[in-house]
Amino acid sequence: MEQPIKSHQAERGQKSTLIGIAVNIGLVLVKGMAGWLGHSYALIADAMESGTDIVTSIFVWFGLRTASKAPDQNHPYGHGKAEPLAAMVVAIALVGAAILIAVQSIRNIQVPHEIPAPFTLAVLAGVVIVKEVLFRRIAKVGDETDSSAVKADAWHHRSDAITSLTAFVGISIALIGGPGYESADDWAALLASVVIVYNAYHIFRPSFGEIMDETPAGDWQNELRALAMSVPQVKGIDKYRVRKTGFEYFVDLHVLVPGDLTVTQGHAIAHAVKAAILKEKPAVYDVLVHIEPV
Repeated sequence: MEQPIKSHQAERGQKSTLIGIAVNIGLVLVKGMAGWLGHSYALIADAMESGTDIVTSIFVWFGLRTASKAPDQNHPYGHGKAEPLAAMVVAIALVGAAILIAVQSIRNIQVPHEIPAPFTLAVLAGVVIVKEVLFRRIAKVGDETDSSAVKADAWHHRSDAITSLTAFVGISIALIGGPGYESADDWAALLASVVIVYNAYHIFRPSFGEIMDETPAGDWQNELRALAMSVPQVKGIDKYRVRKTGFEYFVDLHVLVPGDLTVTQGHAIAHAVKAAILKEKPAVYDVLVHIEPV
């Protein structure tokens, strides 16, 4: 019998996402105001990055909510693809934010401006700590729920921590160097944009693979063979296909059995193989078993 959609996993992901949204709203206000008062574009860019965090986290929340819906007549395989789609939205938004930051950084490098105020360093140090703690918490939820969207949301927070750290370094250089080093702050923002694009790729790649039904990581072939062969009369497996849809996995399996078995016996074996896999691998939602005579 097919296992129920793991709505509790989606609920955990949604809860962690809402926490991230609340934290980011506060950080946007703090970083934006501090950057404006402290004459730091790196800090303003950091606030912009947190702003995209809010928008993409909302997409992640809706994606997780949609992915947790049970299969229906129009979506017999469920709504799980909404989850990696949400992760891809996060990656695309990251790239967009990085481009905006890079363009404005280049403009600021070419135009003389004031050295950032020293108090901006304290703000950035606090932001790095908050964001790293948030990343670790949400990444843990992402690993435990095996959610690409939650993992993407976590890495968006890590990107924010990285931009804050590079801004801290840039402002420190500007303050230590004095006149002539004002643009160090902007160079830091430019460097942060490159790091953000790099992180965006690592968010986008596995999510795109899931959308394209790429074989999930892990030793699926040997595990499925061992489980299938634990059923009497099974001689091995001929083919297998595994794809991830949201929080669940779907398995197609060609099982080798003696050719002199009756249809009824073959049918019973297929059900036994399916039951064995569902029992040992709870993340698998459904198994389609095809009997091959040998």
